[in-house]
Amino acid sequence: MSKHYDDKPAWTFCNYCEKTEFNSIQQFMKHLREKHCTKEGGSFVCRYGENNVCCSLPVEGVNDTDYERHVYKHHTTTTPYSGASRKVSSCSTSSDKQHFQDHKWTLYSAAQNLPAVLNDPNKGKQRDFFTKTWGDSFVELTDVPEPNYLPHITIHHFEHYLKKIGKRHKRHLKLNTILPKPPTHADLLQTFPTLRIGKCSDKSSFDISVIPKIFLQPNFDLSNLDTFNIVYPHTIPPNNNSSTKLSAGPSAVNSAKLLQEKLTHYLDMVEVQIAQQVAQKSEAFFHAMTSHDVLMEQLGQTIALVKKLREKIQKIDKDLVKDSLSIIRNTRTCNNYHQVYRKLKIMSTVMQTQPTIQLLLSSPDYVGALDLIHTTEDLLRQELAGIHSFRHLGSELTEMLRVIDTLMTEEFERYSTADLNRPLLDNEPLILEGEKLTCIVMGMLRRGHYSFIDMYQREIISAIKAAVKQVVIEVVAGSEQSGDQSLDEQLKTLSVEEWALLMSNTSRVLLNLLRRVKKGYEIMLRAVDISAGKLSANRESEDIIVSETGDWELPSSDYDKVKTKLNALLVYVCKYSQERCAQLLSSRSLLWPDDKAKDDTKTSNISSHWLAEKATVKQLKELASLMNHMTQQCEIICPGVQINCLKSAYTIQATKFMNKFHINTTTKLFLILDGEPWRQTDVPASFQKLVDCIADKGTFSLPKESATNKNENEKIKVDSVLYIGQEKFAVVGTVLMLVNIVAEYCVQAEEIPLCAESLLRYLSELLTQFNARCYKLMLGAEAVSEKTGLKKITTTNLALLLRALQLILWLIPHVRLHFQGIIGELPRDYLDVVSQGIKEHAQDVHAKLLEIMQNLMSAELKNWDAKPPVPSKSFQNICKHLKKLHEAVLNVLPQDQIQKLYIGVHSSFKVTFAEKLQKMNIVNDGGVTHGLVTSELTFYLKDLKTVKAFPAEHLELAAMKDIWTPKIQR
Repeated sequence: MSKHYDDKPAWTFCNYCEKTEFNSIQQFMKHLREKHCTKEGGSFVCRYGENNVCCSLPVEGVNDTDYERHVYKHHTTTTPYSGASRKVSSCSTSSDKQHFQDHKWTLYSAAQNLPAVLNDPNKGKQRDFFTKTWGDSFVELTDVPEPNYLPHITIHHFEHYLKKIGKRHKRHLKLNTILPKPPTHADLLQTFPTLRIGKCSDKSSFDISVIPKIFLQPNFDLSNLDTFNIVYPHTIPPNNNSSTKLSAGPSAVNSAKLLQEKLTHYLDMVEVQIAQQVAQKSEAFFHAMTSHDVLMEQLGQTIALVKKLREKIQKIDKDLVKDSLSIIRNTRTCNNYHQVYRKLKIMSTVMQTQPTIQLLLSSPDYVGALDLIHTTEDLLRQELAGIHSFRHLGSELTEMLRVIDTLMTEEFERYSTADLNRPLLDNEPLILEGEKLTCIVMGMLRRGHYSFIDMYQREIISAIKAAVKQVVIEVVAGSEQSGDQSLDEQLKTLSVEEWALLMSNTSRVLLNLLRRVKKGYEIMLRAVDISAGKLSANRESEDIIVSETGDWELPSSDYDKVKTKLNALLVYVCKYSQERCAQLLSSRSLLWPDDKAKDDTKTSNISSHWLAEKATVKQLKELASLMNHMTQQCEIICPGVQINCLKSAYTIQATKFMNKFHINTTTKLFLILDGEPWRQTDVPASFQKLVDCIADKGTFSLPKESATNKNENEKIKVDSVLYIGQEKFAVVGTVLMLVNIVAEYCVQAEEIPLCAESLLRYLSELLTQFNARCYKLMLGAEAVSEKTGLKKITTTNLALLLRALQLILWLIPHVRLHFQGIIGELPRDYLDVVSQGIKEHAQDVHAKLLEIMQNLMSAELKNWDAKPPVPSKSFQNICKHLKKLHEAVLNVLPQDQIQKLYIGVHSSFKVTFAEKLQKMNIVNDGGVTHGLVTSELTFYLKDLKTVKAFPAEHLELAAMKDIWTPKIQR
């Protein structure tokens, strides 16, 4: 088995189990889990390896998922010791194998060196820290290509530079060799002949560091006793004994000579150093000496110029500066006098502030008074600060501001109440005293009080309520109702005509009030624009007189805030007006929803639908016109804003009305339909004209005619069929009524577009119910009753039903186009579902006709036998049935549908007759029986020619050959 190991994957066998081979990795992994794995607690420990130890998995084990991942990664591809096992099994002899298997492994059997233990062989060569930790794959081995955007530089690019610099470098070295050398000792001896040079002629012999420091000190003075004693130590007197005196003479002389030689040597050393310095700095020294003379000459010239300049300055100061300074001083004194005078004048003006404010408030010019107060406050704070006599004026001005705020608020309330509660007549002016409103608004804006908009809104709401209540009182007073009831109860008893008058008067009054509010809104908006500097106050072009606002302007943020509130005010007022009208229209009550908590007993009729109960279509149209007019006027007053409160309330009422109309119409139609005898009826001329209008113009209403034309049309003879183009429709009375009802739905949708979508839905329901009811009556045989007089459902009845359904299918596309012209794109095509149901019904009717004829022919062929006489009684009866069918549908169905019907009947006959021949075992063999069958078919085809309902190719004997085939398609 081992000889195949080198050619197979590692998972095909187990290295430690004999006679084991695996066909898949899953079998190998299952073997390892069962034989080479132990479970300790919730962990799995892999034992696949030498001595049941896996070196790739920790001893503590792992979970189930990690164990499977470990086996798949480490044991299905390469296995530890597998190479050794294979090598032993393939290379050793049988005795060696036995020795290898019997040998017990111990710790000393390990044959690994230290680098092999410390290094991971799977990571390859470890060149540095990164490859040691993460392996060779961490380092990118690909060479980085040279960049395309940099030129390729070689040594040739530097040759020219090296040649040029090399020449300069050589020249530099040559110049360094010819520089002057420092002076030698021989040069110094020639310069200083008295200089004695000892045996050591190096630089250290002239080092001045050997000179005592006392000679180099800046305070060196031989007149100082201490200094003298240090320099001449041999001159210090010895002890006073006679022997010493006698012997001190020669010694002192020798010391003096030695000291002289030292000093001479020190002098030579200093001279040598000076000579060296002079030799090195000689050029700079002589240049400095030369420049010194020039500098002395220039310094003398500068001193002379400075002396002359001082004399000129003194003269200018005397002749020009002193007089000018005197002029400036006098000018400053004059300016001070003027400032004192201006302050006195300002003080005089400030003293007149209070009388002036009283005069402006009497105008009333609130803006001027406020500007004067703020100007005076600025003067007190800036110009007149610290003046004792005006210490109480600031508090007085603050009190005046509070008084003016109160006056403006009260004046605005009085003005709003008086202006909005004026009689709301058509000839009344829209606004009174507009300049007064402008002054008040600008004054309140100047003070930063923007609550006037909320006050104006409250006054408008009160005016709307009062106006509506006044109109209701006037209408109720003109009615014949009893006065003992409350106003709200009398309102519910008004007739529809009186309610229409009430709605008309209410909308007219509210529109007049809204126009008045719009004019006030425009005046206030203009005042805001002037205050913000957006508009200048032109007294010549405007009747409204306003005061200038001075330097003050309304901040842009406050301007946007006030303008937004004014726009919101106008929208809210229009919406509230429509809600009041909608509340009257919906609940027939003055009780507002906010008052529900005050009187719960009066809210029972809040959602009554009185239009559906009492109104007529004409009155509904008048209310629609009234509603549209008010909605359009509100859009004019509030451009760009759509307010549909009244429209929504009217739509609810109109929808309820149409719902009632739909229920009544459906009930009436089905009562007539249940009694329909399903006989063909004559078509009046008016109905034919209506259908012509629908077909030609797409309109569902007839034009109004004069009495003469109407009488002439009534004299026209009615027709037996309905003409739509060149096609004839035989109809029953119920279908004529249905077409009239459909036209009525379409006309009402055109006159009241808000109800168009509801009417379309109702019309779809009506047609669907009509179709379903006809199905039950005819195909379900519910029409067979004493009420209709029908004893059975005939083919004529079915043909009339089929034509009725086809007429409805012709009408539906015109209805769809009509409603699309009113509504636009239909959100949901209800008529499509209706058309599909009617088409399926028509197919069922056609199938029912075929079924009737098939049953008749099957009954006749059941008793037929291939024997004389020919034609047989059965074939004679079949031909009679076909003729009767033709007589029944001839005046009902068009020729193409009759032909289609007879083709189906003929096909059914062929199938039935072929089955009969197969049962009788009659074949096409030319015998006597075959001749009898041929004669019967010849009679059948000859008789069908008289019906004139088949194409000529179907009436040939050759067309009947397929009855002899084993199977014929029905």
